[in-house]
Order: sequence, then C-alpha cells, then structure tokens
Amino acid sequence: MNDAARKLSPIQAAEPLYREAPNNIEAEQALLGAILVNNDAFYRVSDFLKPEHLYETLHRKIFEVASEIIRMGKTANPVTIKTFLPADQKVGDLTVAQYLARLASEAVTIINAEDYGRAIYDLALRRSLIQIGEDVVNIAYDAPLDMPPQAQIEDTERRLFALAENGRYDGGFQSFSDAVAQAVDMAGAAFERDGNLSGVSTGIMSLDAKMGGLQRSDLIVLAGRPGMGKTSLATNIAWNIAAAYEPEVLPDGSFKAKNGGVVGFYSLEMSAEQLATRIMSEQTEVSSSKIRRGDITEHEFEKLVGFSQTMQKVPLFIDQTGGISIAQLAARARRLKRQRGLDFLVIDYIQLMTGSGKSGENRVQEITQITTGLKSLGKELNVPIVALSQLSRQVENREDKRPQLSDLRESGSIEQDADVVLFVFREEYYVKNLEPRDIADPKYPEWEAHMEKVKGTADVIIAKQRHGPTGTVKLAFQSEFTRFADLAEPSFIQYEEP
Repeated sequence: MNDAARKLSPIQAAEPLYREAPNNIEAEQALLGAILVNNDAFYRVSDFLKPEHLYETLHRKIFEVASEIIRMGKTANPVTIKTFLPADQKVGDLTVAQYLARLASEAVTIINAEDYGRAIYDLALRRSLIQIGEDVVNIAYDAPLDMPPQAQIEDTERRLFALAENGRYDGGFQSFSDAVAQAVDMAGAAFERDGNLSGVSTGIMSLDAKMGGLQRSDLIVLAGRPGMGKTSLATNIAWNIAAAYEPEVLPDGSFKAKNGGVVGFYSLEMSAEQLATRIMSEQTEVSSSKIRRGDITEHEFEKLVGFSQTMQKVPLFIDQTGGISIAQLAARARRLKRQRGLDFLVIDYIQLMTGSGKSGENRVQEITQITTGLKSLGKELNVPIVALSQLSRQVENREDKRPQLSDLRESGSIEQDADVVLFVFREEYYVKNLEPRDIADPKYPEWEAHMEKVKGTADVIIAKQRHGPTGTVKLAFQSEFTRFADLAEPSFIQYEEP
C-alpha cells in the first residue's frame, strides 16, 4: 500500500473510532433535578416519557422510583428517593445520595421540563431506530433459512409501526397497576360514549346490549351458510360505525374516535363497486337489483346521487384484492392506521385468504396461520376485527339447521382464536323452500302460518363470547335492501282502529 493510500482525508481523520448512541445526559440531569425540586414537573412529561427512554441506567432507576412515589401521592425528593437506590453505587466521586442532592441543587425551572422530556424521548426513538437498522443489516448478511427476505421485510415493518405508534418496539411484562389504569380508562370512556358502551357500537342496539359493542383487539368471527346474509350484516355494521364517526382532538394534535370510527373493509369476494351498491341499497331503500338493471325512477336516482355525496365524506376504506395473504393484509392495515387512522376492520372472508407459509402446507395449517395472524393483528393495532367465515355443509344434513361451533369450516383454530363467534341464521330461507306445490294441500295453511311467523326476521346467535353472555339476538331483515335492523318492540307498535 503506498503512502497516499494510507493518508486519511480531513473528514476521515476528524471522525471518532466509534459512534456513541444518541443521548443527552445533561437534559436527563436537568429533568430529574426539576422533578426532585417540584414534583409537578413529573406531570408535564408523564404522559409520554417512560423510564426506559432515559439513556443512563441510574437515571432510569431514579425516574422510575420518583414516578412510583409521586403516583402514590407522596413527595419525591433526594431524601425520600435515596432509600430505594443502591447506597454503595458511585457516580464518579459522589455517592448516590450526594448525586441526588447535586441534581436538586443545580435544577432549573420546571417550565423547561417538557422540552427536556421531549428531547430525551426523541433521542430514545433514534436509538431504537438504530437498533432496528442494525438488526436489518445483520439478518440480511446472515440470511437465516427460517427468515426469507419477505419475512424480514414484514417483521421490520411491524417493529417500525410499533415504534411509531408507541415509542417503543420491545415487548415484555406490563405491571398490573398499568393494566388496572387501562381498565379504569376504558370504563371512563364507556361512561362518556353514546350508549355507555365499552366497545365500538355496531349501530344495532339489541346486539350492542348483549356484547357491549365491539371490543378493541377482539377477533369476532361472523359465520353462516350462503344466503344467510353474513356479508350484509358485516356491511351494515361497517357503515354504521363509519357514518357515526366523531373525531376527538388529543393534546398532541392527533385524533381518536369519540364515537364511531374509521373502517377498513377487505372485500375478497365482491368488488368495491358491488359493495358500494349494496350499501347504497341498504341506506336509500332502493333495491340493489333495480340499481344494477337501471330500473329506477327519477326520484330514486336523486336519492342515490344525494346519498353518494354523503358516502364520500364517510371514513370507509375498501381493499378488493382477491386471495390476499395474512402478511399483505397486516402490512396494508398498518399503513391505513398510520395514514388515515383505523378503528374497525372487516375481512370478507377467511377462506378466501392465503397463508404466508410454504405452499406445501395443508389447508387446516393455513387457516390456523390466518386466524392466529388476525388475532395478533387485532392486538397490535388495538382494533376489533370482524372476520367472516363459511360453515360446512353438514348443517344442511340436519333437521335443525341452526349452526353450531363444530360447523366452522376447515379448522378448529377459528373457534379457538376467536374472542366472539356469531352465527347468522334466517329460518325464513329454509321455510320458504318447504312451500307445498299445491295451494290446496292440507299442509299449506300450516306452512303459511309458519312462514308468516319467521318472515322478515333473522337470528344472530352468539355462540361464544369471552367476556359476556351467549344467546340469541332476534333482528329484522329486509331482504330487498339486504339490511338488518332492530325489531320493533311490541309495545311500540301502534294499531289503527278498524
């Protein structure tokens, strides 16, 4: 190697031999000092700053102990904190007690506490990004057999999404006190929300009364035989949630749903145009078959045009990709939540999805992978997911056509992973097929009476619910508009005098 090659450029010569992870010890000292002098400084940063965001190990411990003492309603200062810290630890020439006293004596005004907290938080995010980047590079170089490039991309996207959402990407244990605080917050939100529901309202009161709304992170399987109306019920609920969307501005400028929510709808069976036609028919009470044929009056057309303007403002987003994999679905759902927000997800339906594993896997393994992935996605995004499912044909071979959990098609994992299993059952569908051919048949009046009893009704059977009762909810079903609604209470029906 010649001398010229050995020489470093001025920029290279100025670079250190190693790069230290981004941190600001002075900002951490200033923030901790402000908290020790005036505990009100803690509340300026407590909503976003956690102990793990601090770089120095001792600073993390001081912040954690101070947090616990302040939340208990006690005073955190150098005297009360030092008993909870290792007495034999040294900070240079200072003991921990002396270091705490130094932090307090050199503290600045608490007015700057939030600025210091934000600076510490941002540096923690940068360190997390560096960690993710290092992992991406190392795994790409090693090329492990159990992680192909596509799987690495999906894992990296998941970690980046978690970092963007929560300011951290690591898992681990959560203290019970944090879980209790979240439960109390949920109860408070239910108290303030319309209908006093802990979950997202379906827009169907009798269903909400049994389920308390759709609970966040739940996987809700909605199943039924063809013709029962499971897609119709899913679109009804999706529209009700999107149409009721009422945003609330948070202190950091972001939005959350006070009522209703932003809806993502994966329509693997129907096109977006067909789905839109269904929703227009449901809401305008113009038959979808008439819309498709163009057999509508001028008044009906005006109703459709007027409603289409309303639809444009509603936060309902449709993905019509057929045969989508669970990994693709998850990636697109994360992207939608980051760009537009997301409060509710519908997949129509499970059996049209593909797994992300090897092509040699049998269908039962693939369905297991899909349902496990959907359950994980619901927890990650913190939204309820309604996934539609087919039922096996064995229902048709029974005299009693009401579906059971054992009828769920292709995999027991659907029943196992679901938090709630709903079956849609319309007895009218089966009774209609039993109509005697001859009106003079002695059985005809009996059939007619049975048909009159079940006509225009549907049962939603809650076959499984982790946090609520099972049972049956009876709804009205208008087949010409494919619309489900609450049945009118008998006491509300007004009869005209003859």
